[in-house]
Amino acid sequence: MRVPAAAIALLLSLFSATSHAWWNEDWSARKKITLTNPAGEVADAPVLIRLHTGNFDFLSANENGSDLRVVAGDDATELKFHIEKWDGINQLALVWVNVPKLAASTEAWLYFGNLEAAPASDSKGGYDAASAVFHFNEAGGNPADSGPNGFDATAFSGERVVASFANGGARFDGSQSLTLPAINAAGGMSVAMWLKPATLDGALLQADGLNATLAGGTVTVQAGEASVAAGTPLTAGKWHYLAITVDSTLKVYLDGKLAGEAPGAALPAGALTVGAGYSGELDEVQLSGNARDAAWIAVQAAQGPDGTLVTLGADEFGEGSDEGGIWGTLFRALTVDGWVAIGILAVMLVIALWIMVVKAIYVNRVDNANRQFMNKFRELSTDLGAIDKTQGMADAFRHSSLYRLYHVATVELSHRFKDTDAAHLADKNLSPQSLDAIRASLDTGLVKETTRMNKLMVLLTIAISGGPFIGLLGTVMGVMITFAVIAATGDVNVAAIAPGIAAALMATAAGMAVAIPALFGYNYLNSRIKAITSDMRVFNDELITKLAENYSR
Repeated sequence: MRVPAAAIALLLSLFSATSHAWWNEDWSARKKITLTNPAGEVADAPVLIRLHTGNFDFLSANENGSDLRVVAGDDATELKFHIEKWDGINQLALVWVNVPKLAASTEAWLYFGNLEAAPASDSKGGYDAASAVFHFNEAGGNPADSGPNGFDATAFSGERVVASFANGGARFDGSQSLTLPAINAAGGMSVAMWLKPATLDGALLQADGLNATLAGGTVTVQAGEASVAAGTPLTAGKWHYLAITVDSTLKVYLDGKLAGEAPGAALPAGALTVGAGYSGELDEVQLSGNARDAAWIAVQAAQGPDGTLVTLGADEFGEGSDEGGIWGTLFRALTVDGWVAIGILAVMLVIALWIMVVKAIYVNRVDNANRQFMNKFRELSTDLGAIDKTQGMADAFRHSSLYRLYHVATVELSHRFKDTDAAHLADKNLSPQSLDAIRASLDTGLVKETTRMNKLMVLLTIAISGGPFIGLLGTVMGVMITFAVIAATGDVNVAAIAPGIAAALMATAAGMAVAIPALFGYNYLNSRIKAITSDMRVFNDELITKLAENYSR
């Protein structure tokens, strides 16, 4: 038994060492990237990593993303990447990674969390030497080539789209066009792009020896003597990935699948015109001096809105960092509006708890003082002002609301009589009008005491009724932002939506956390206050009765 046990221990130790390996200790956090390749092995595949509030902790990264690094699955080899967009305020980023070898399942690591890190984004190094890539993310002018050769567009009359397939895009109205320079196509040629047609007719591509048109949604491509009509039509208002490869054979791919092929193709020459008859959006145009294979094209198509190529894991933290578990993940996914709502609710909770404690202490003092005062009051016989005449009684009963009402009555008596003791009782008489006046003064005192008892209770009612609504507002805003960011990135999956929605719901939970204790505390205090108020009404009736009995003839 010792040999198997030792073997198991050795395997566990190796697993632990592998799972805790860390590329560079200067980086405090990382996230696993899992790439599921739907086709065969692909070399030099550009992969789009969409980061947003639902799958990435922007607060743990630098404001400009300068600390971002992509490391291969061996946790040692850095991969070339470039950041197309980084918006730390709206928590949205698009990162293109060049994966040298993409197998059926490939892992990589996204490292972040280093304040001193210098930017490592390299747009020219993210693509192979035969590429020309157009992201349409410039503020104006002709679209620039993000590839290594600098094949910038020579003319552009289309419109910029702020949020397209990935970041910026281009829109054409049927008369506008984009002119791209000729590339070295000695090894064949590939043209690929994301299309979102508004109408299903028009010219797509034109070059010397290459023509692609759209008729009723069907893409027809001609190169030399080869002509292909794609079997699957495009759908208006939906993104499609179109790829055309030309060498000795013309091949047309739609959404990553071969839609048709024909022999007898000839390589085109000269500049390539995109649009000039096309109406709709266009993004991520890729030219290559090689005929891309089916696997490479399938990988690019898998990065669309419904693609499953990229899966991001949970955040991992190095030694000295605190992941915080599920709650840490939720707090990191909170948007600004969620923090504002929870901050307001936290202030409301502190105020509500303070009021409940202070009022509970106050109510207990009043209740105890009232019991002590009533014991003293019931000892009186005919001189109803005796308590006020006793030295130190005012200080002893300073917390008693009944004593303050009693004091109101003795002040009224002092205005009418010089003395209230039994020795001169026969000379004292209170008319019905005087009794009514004293009752009115006692009722005024009762109102003041009731107001004092209910002071600040309105803040508890605000916490009860307003807390859930503030939390709900934070949740609604958080959900709106989450869906808006996901729509902008095109990353539609449960893993992307769940963290943002869960974090947004924290605002509603915070609202309930404020309202529930405030509700219990309010009901308890209100019942105590009502009991004390009832005692004051009863005391007023008892005091008026005794006054009438002793001073009315």
